[in-house]
Amino acid sequence: MSAWSRPTRSRSLEVSEAVDQHPKPDPNLSGVDLQVVAALEPDQLISAKEKYHCPRRKLTNTEMILFWLLRVYLLFMFGVVIYQAWTALH
Repeated sequence: MSAWSRPTRSRSLEVSEAVDQHPKPDPNLSGVDLQVVAALEPDQLISAKEKYHCPRRKLTNTEMILFWLLRVYLLFMFGVVIYQAWTALH
């Protein structure tokens, strides 16, 4: 085979086989080494994130009320800022 001929196996197949040969990480690990995460290929990082996805937690009624009050407060404050800007320009 010459140096210019095309390889018979695709690169993605080699990568997927290499990833399958590595041992699965322990889901009970308390921390993640940032250097290891930084060294992962983008597709490996995505698959690792999907595998250990943490779902949303259910909020209590108090938390829901608090978030709704925060939303109402933010809308009110937007109105105050818009009113102040309007009166300053006129």
